[in-house]
Amino acid sequence: MFGLIILGIMPRWIVPYFVLILAGYVIFAPIEDGVTFFVRSIPFFIAIPVTATFDNFNTWRIISAILFLKWFFGNSVSEILEWVRQPFTRLKKLNFSSILLIVILLFAILSITQAENYLLAVKRGLYFINLSLIGIVAYDLFNKKEQFRENIIKNLAIPTIIVAMVGLAQVVSTYFVDIYQFMALWGEGIQCRQFGAEWCNIAVRVGNTWLAYFGDQLSLRVFSLFPDSHSFPIFLLLGLPSVFVVALKKLSPEKFINSQSIFKTASVNKTVILIPVIFLAAILSGTRGIWAAGAGTLFVVLFLVFLLKKYGHASQQKIFTYLSSYLILFFLLFTVAFPIFASPQFLVSKGNSLILRNRIKSIIDFGETSNSQRIEIWKKSLVSIVKHPLLGVGIGNFPVVLKQDLRLAKAGSSAHNLYLQIAAEMGIPALFLSLCFFWLLIKNAYQNFIESRNQTFIIYNATALIFIPWVLLYLLTDAAIFDERAFLIFVITTAAVLNKKTSAKTI
Repeated sequence: MFGLIILGIMPRWIVPYFVLILAGYVIFAPIEDGVTFFVRSIPFFIAIPVTATFDNFNTWRIISAILFLKWFFGNSVSEILEWVRQPFTRLKKLNFSSILLIVILLFAILSITQAENYLLAVKRGLYFINLSLIGIVAYDLFNKKEQFRENIIKNLAIPTIIVAMVGLAQVVSTYFVDIYQFMALWGEGIQCRQFGAEWCNIAVRVGNTWLAYFGDQLSLRVFSLFPDSHSFPIFLLLGLPSVFVVALKKLSPEKFINSQSIFKTASVNKTVILIPVIFLAAILSGTRGIWAAGAGTLFVVLFLVFLLKKYGHASQQKIFTYLSSYLILFFLLFTVAFPIFASPQFLVSKGNSLILRNRIKSIIDFGETSNSQRIEIWKKSLVSIVKHPLLGVGIGNFPVVLKQDLRLAKAGSSAHNLYLQIAAEMGIPALFLSLCFFWLLIKNAYQNFIESRNQTFIIYNATALIFIPWVLLYLLTDAAIFDERAFLIFVITTAAVLNKKTSAKTI
């Protein structure tokens, strides 16, 4: 149904009726089935054309709210009443990660008092609450049913693989259409039907991140079914741990611990070929921050190998060394990406084949337009943080920092740095709490990896130790995690990692 609608084969006016059917399904189906459906559908939720001028309200908002309410009222009445009667007693029973998130939410609410536009701040706050509902449900279900957590981890691989394949198909399409036909198909067609007219107008008329320009040379920056080429690779990286789980499921325990080579693994399970395919799709997004963060992740890997060796976790060290060796493929695949970037896309030949090399070199070229603009934004963000250290300028009001029209918030006005954005909008305490939460997330992944005896959880947490730091390093140069699809997969990943209950099943 999703494909038929975005391709224009079925009209958009059918979407509200389709959403009613989906709502009925998640209401009456077991809640585990509803959450599984939600996870599989994250990149495929479509905007609902409520009216001619309001057609960007996305389906996931309704489905996540229904799942949350179903979960909430599915708990015993006595438990709900206990929360009402003794909220402080119940809060004391929460784990540290939950308390951190509650306090961050409190700072987000308090920051509204500093906002220039209260309505925009409230809407932004509600947006993040709506995004987080599925995480609350998933976390509780994971805690109660370990097998369900294992199933969801595996199911995350499905949308990851699909969007990677769509991205590669997008590359292929550039050899058959010119730039105007491409923009008509994706900008005025698929993106309009997927995200609504408001985003479509921004992407087509204001600006997008779909193309890389070097003089008169033009190359696609793959964005697949996402609004930009920044959130797309974030989704891929956060989905890769699940792909590793699926790809290595047939690997025998003895060979896995003995760290057999990547190429021998491919003979055991052909699914492993999907890992380099996803790496290639991430490279072809043309997002330099992702490339640079990949290099930075090597240092994280070396530190973790040292840590595992220091504390005598010999088996885990072998496993982690094997899994991290797949990073070699990421860097080798630049040799594949090079001719693709240099090829005559959009039916226009290129004067030379240096576009990829020039884009890589531009990472450290502070005079390059994009880099110089980022640096200027960072400077202004720091000035604003100094002026408003406690509560910032208000959640959702970042354009105030740059003295821009607040309407540009929808067009992607940001600090191009997640950490500066948090501090600028909600204050330094909120940033400190967020950093504590990220540290706790990585710490939990490490502990789960060390303590678990279940092959799925070992592989998932070990690779999470690679790809979560990769994303967090990338967010030094962007705030694309705030895109709803990227944030939703981050929420599910967080729920899976923070849940420390482990199985006794031996690898």
